[in-house]
Amino acid sequence: MIHYHVAFDNPLTFYVQVSMTFEVASEVTQPIELQLPTWRPGRYEIQNFAQKIQRVTAQDAASGESLRLRKLTKDRWQLPEAAGHTVKVHYNFYAHQMDAGGSWLDETQLYLNGIQCFMYIEGRRAEACQLTLALPNGWQIASGMPQSAPYTLDAQSFDQLVESPLIASPTLQHRTYEVQGLPFYVWIQGECTPNWEVILRDFKAFTGEQLALFGGFPVQDYHFLNQILPYPYYHGVEHTNSTVITLGPAELLMTEGLYKELLGVSCHELFHTWNIKQIRPAEMLPYDYTQENYFRTCYIAEGITTYYGEYLLARSNVRTAEQYFAELNTVLRKHYDDHGRFNLSLADASMDLWLDGYKSGVPDRKVSVYHKGALVALLLDLTIRRLSHHERSLDDVMRRLWLEFGKPGIGYTEEDYIRLVNEVAGQPMQRYFDQFVYGTAALEDPLNKVLHFVGCTLLIEENPSAAEGTFGFRTVVKNERTEVTGILPDSPAAQSLTVDDEIVAINGRRVTMNLQTLMVDGADQYEVSVFRQNRLLTVPLVADPAKRFWQKYTVAKLPAATPEQKASFQKWLQQEF
Repeated sequence: MIHYHVAFDNPLTFYVQVSMTFEVASEVTQPIELQLPTWRPGRYEIQNFAQKIQRVTAQDAASGESLRLRKLTKDRWQLPEAAGHTVKVHYNFYAHQMDAGGSWLDETQLYLNGIQCFMYIEGRRAEACQLTLALPNGWQIASGMPQSAPYTLDAQSFDQLVESPLIASPTLQHRTYEVQGLPFYVWIQGECTPNWEVILRDFKAFTGEQLALFGGFPVQDYHFLNQILPYPYYHGVEHTNSTVITLGPAELLMTEGLYKELLGVSCHELFHTWNIKQIRPAEMLPYDYTQENYFRTCYIAEGITTYYGEYLLARSNVRTAEQYFAELNTVLRKHYDDHGRFNLSLADASMDLWLDGYKSGVPDRKVSVYHKGALVALLLDLTIRRLSHHERSLDDVMRRLWLEFGKPGIGYTEEDYIRLVNEVAGQPMQRYFDQFVYGTAALEDPLNKVLHFVGCTLLIEENPSAAEGTFGFRTVVKNERTEVTGILPDSPAAQSLTVDDEIVAINGRRVTMNLQTLMVDGADQYEVSVFRQNRLLTVPLVADPAKRFWQKYTVAKLPAATPEQKASFQKWLQQEF
């Protein structure tokens, strides 16, 4: 067994003291190598956690004798003379990142994502681990790992250790609910007043819907670890039998706006318990923590999960159809705001998560596996339902992925997913994949067609903003400066303006947070004065009457839906039309 110990001397420094102790047999002839992960599952980018590590030392645990330690790479260390020793490796870890994938230390709590701070011994990842925390009396621990003694947690392997984040605090609140005899724990850290009756009712409903969809649960218990913060925030990360959710501001937790975010991210992360934690791409079985794990199917892992995260809230009657459409319309807006959808396919965007998938990036380069992935999942679900008259759906694809790959622990490939979709649809779906997964075809007409099947339509509305709708550019006001932040390709603005221009006047009138007012007259041409690289320029802005830009896309019910369409709507959403 490999023993880890975590303590802290002064929480005001944010430094946590970490040690790992392990035995090395005397007959071992090769140097021992220690590796710190360089990325974490759930966020597919290199994060270089070693930059948070300070002062790594090694010694014999019994005698205190120092052992030679050599750094090989940015996050790998070698013990060349460890044979026959009980080795204790010690270092400090800087815990000052409050998000769902981070770690945090202050006077009120210790929050750890072990993937950031625990090293593993090369070749011994499968060995059992024990974690002991040196905590003040009266602190509780929230974690998916079982506790074998006070402040002692056990993991069957390094992977379980780092897949089990923890919150230790004297102020943790928690409640438990059961679905199909399985316990689900809701933990809350933060200064807030949860309405536990409402929370447990809603969580139980969407949990039951998910278990019914898959027909079983991959783990024996589950933990929602919520960091409810005193400032606005939104983030969630999935783990094998838990999730960490960071949300704020705390005083608004039970208001409509923030509570819907809690429901959405919680339902999303629970769905990941199957989809990515168990139903895992072949490229990630097992994880390689030392480098990029490229895979082309993140539109399945994240796109389908994004679709179901909101859809199942409606299907379980936690949210109304109108509330679901409001969230769906947000996904539509984010997708159609980004003209990178014409330049990168979903499959290639999955690969490019490792490049710049979590940054804004250069203009019009990429597409979101979350947003387009969710819309493509909606399109597939309704297409299968239409072809089979609701006898089959995307549910069947996901259930088969679970039974054929996730449950037996087999990684799936792109070809496996395509085969299952074809079999569930009852016909070849190659055109769907060629156009919407491996290509950049527009979604509007196909989405509108399948939405009509369930009595809905895709509405396209003109953008009332002259800057956005007529001329194709967007601005933001920073310190009373109006700066251009986005320009659509082939728009009138693309001929005259550039990103980072500061607009100072329209037709000679000064711009002071009044750009829309100065352009409200509907003119087809303006003289725009800008500072560009500290040079004052005046450029013409001329509309193209044949084109409109940044239009608004929304889903709505058909006002004259037929009885058949209404019945189809009910089968899809489990709600009256």
